[in-house]
Amino acid sequence: MGEVTIRAMDRPGDLGWVLMAHGELYAREYGWAIEAVTARIVADHATHARPGLDAGWIAELDGRRVGSVLCVREDERTARLRLLLVDPGARGHGLGRQLVTCCIDFARDAGYARLVLWTNEPLAAARRLYLDGGFRLTGEERHREFGAEVLGQSYALELNA
Repeated sequence: MGEVTIRAMDRPGDLGWVLMAHGELYAREYGWAIEAVTARIVADHATHARPGLDAGWIAELDGRRVGSVLCVREDERTARLRLLLVDPGARGHGLGRQLVTCCIDFARDAGYARLVLWTNEPLAAARRLYLDGGFRLTGEERHREFGAEVLGQSYALELNA
């Protein structure tokens, strides 16, 4: 099965890997051009992350980066789950579920009342993780942010419930 590790996103190259992995994976699997969007999120996290209010995690399989997620402050009461990804070769090890759980637990421990996220309808495995984690769909709208028209979806989890 391999050795699975979830660790803080704090090593040199972690954020660069997140940007590269998202760009390559989404282009290959969906034909989406998401690097500009991902680069803004990564740069914002790199320059504005506040200890105790923002965090990120890297999933490793046998010491190799294979997944990521960020939890970032949206406002005083709300955090946002961002950039969840698990490499296709590492799927089936429960890494996605562990990354989502890290984000939920961190947001709750940091005192946020709510955790929100935005995803896209074709990402069925991620949406299942969110629903299994207690998130509820709060809105949908079509967009062309990645080139092709896609149905974007917003989800929220009330952390005090």
